Amino acid sequence: MIYRNMTATLQRLANAFPVIAITGPRQSGKTTLAKSVFAGKPYVTLEDPAERAFAMEDPKGFLQRFRDGAIFDEAQRWPDLFSYLQGMVDEAPVPGKFIVTGSQQFGLLSGVSQSLAGRVGMTTLLPLSLSEIPGVGEHSISLDHLLLQGCYPALHARNMLHGDWFSSYTATYIERDVRQVIKIQDLSVFQRFVRLCAGRNGQMLNLHALAGETGISHTTARSWLSVLESSYLVHLLPPYYRNFGKRLVKTPKLYFIDQGLACWLLGIRSSELLAIHPLRGAIFESCIVSECLKARYNRGLPADLYFWRDNNGLEADIVFERGRMLQPIEIKSGQTITGDYIRSGLKAARFAADEALQPWLIYGGDDSYERGGVSVMSWRDCAQWAEP
Repeated sequence: MIYRNMTATLQRLANAFPVIAITGPRQSGKTTLAKSVFAGKPYVTLEDPAERAFAMEDPKGFLQRFRDGAIFDEAQRWPDLFSYLQGMVDEAPVPGKFIVTGSQQFGLLSGVSQSLAGRVGMTTLLPLSLSEIPGVGEHSISLDHLLLQGCYPALHARNMLHGDWFSSYTATYIERDVRQVIKIQDLSVFQRFVRLCAGRNGQMLNLHALAGETGISHTTARSWLSVLESSYLVHLLPPYYRNFGKRLVKTPKLYFIDQGLACWLLGIRSSELLAIHPLRGAIFESCIVSECLKARYNRGLPADLYFWRDNNGLEADIVFERGRMLQPIEIKSGQTITGDYIRSGLKAARFAADEALQPWLIYGGDDSYERGGVSVMSWRDCAQWAEP
């Protein structure tokens, strides 16, 4: 079994909160992780029609089996669960008593916020971090292969073709998750919307253009994008909010959380095609942004990641706060560091002047070192950065 970096965070939260919630996309490893960390607890999935029917028809009888705690998988399938758990943990507030998991952010968070506020430790488990993937640190897996395959655990734990897996994953996601959240009469239109989003990976979000190309209204496009967010398929990276005396871009950037899924949606089926594809740089950038998200979520921290761009040409691909200072990051997919790369890294820190730390340049090569006032970091060494 692949060790997950969130393990220590779950153990820490289980010593403080009576309920632990693990949310994240389907197939990110939530169930496996919960069973591993809390191996002594009984497990029940509310995807099981029999268990769900029992819970709805006789909730007290259903929960009587789990007075000492349990793992409830896909908890959003029975929304009343959260109200009953509130009474049980208030009666006996034992730390780490109940573990709930869910794949839909809206369903799980709405139940938690209404009934379990102050009683639950929240976590978000995304697909594998680069440091969790066998072969990344040992240099036995290439960058293009990783970008094509993505980071879902099943693709690294089993002998599966990524094309077969993503085909099944997207079909299941659209047929099950989407229909549980919104009513879509023509699924092919939604599929086109998702593929068009993949084509805008790493770009500024333009909902009007996206809606126009899909053939839907602006309101529908906004609603559908929120579904992709709630399902943890995409992340909207907001611009940094502080004003440094310049006109700022206020539109977020759209990123797919898993680069392998983005490749599949774009029709990229081989490493050879990816190597010459015009969106390879954007796909690599989304991989690094996702890695930053994973690093923070695995520690139980909020995302708090931003980008910077103004009308004077100053830009930083990622910005986050480290104490009272700002950490700028420039991302380049090339494998060779050039003078232009170093200048771009220095330029990424210029907008914040004295408030910026030494800029980081994350690139597609294998070596990490310092050059010309820039910390050059290999994509393979991602485990050491994105610290708060």
